[in-house]
Amino acid sequence: MGAASPQPPAWLAFDAGAEAEAAGVVLAGGHVRTRAGLHEALAAAVPLPGWFGRNWDALADVLADRLDAGPLTLVVRDAADLLADEPPAQLGTLLDVLGAVAAGGHHSLRVVLRDHPDRLAALRTRITAALGGRVGAPPPDAG
Repeated sequence: MGAASPQPPAWLAFDAGAEAEAAGVVLAGGHVRTRAGLHEALAAAVPLPGWFGRNWDALADVLADRLDAGPLTLVVRDAADLLADEPPAQLGTLLDVLGAVAAGGHHSLRVVLRDHPDRLAALRTRITAALGGRVGAPPPDAG
């Protein structure tokens, strides 16, 4: 038997549900396949201030500021599509940003990655790789 996969951080949850949580800010996976799409979707849905620079540092700043106002739950539907058109390291960077914001916020940040049960295992593998520092490494069978 293989080793158990690591548990996600407390601020991150996986969900196979079909409906978005009423209390969460919903992002559609099809709109967050790229960094630009993610930044635009977040700017519109949260909403973020007009001065938001649409880069990782600016995202960390505006989300930290947003948590000063109260807790925030982000629900990503079709989450397997999250940054799917970007190099794998970008997902790791996003998770680092979200983790830092969650750790330092005055209120809680929760991120729910929601997808069809058939796609959830692959999403978990992708997230685990990003959190474990294996993002960007070639697959074991690559030659």
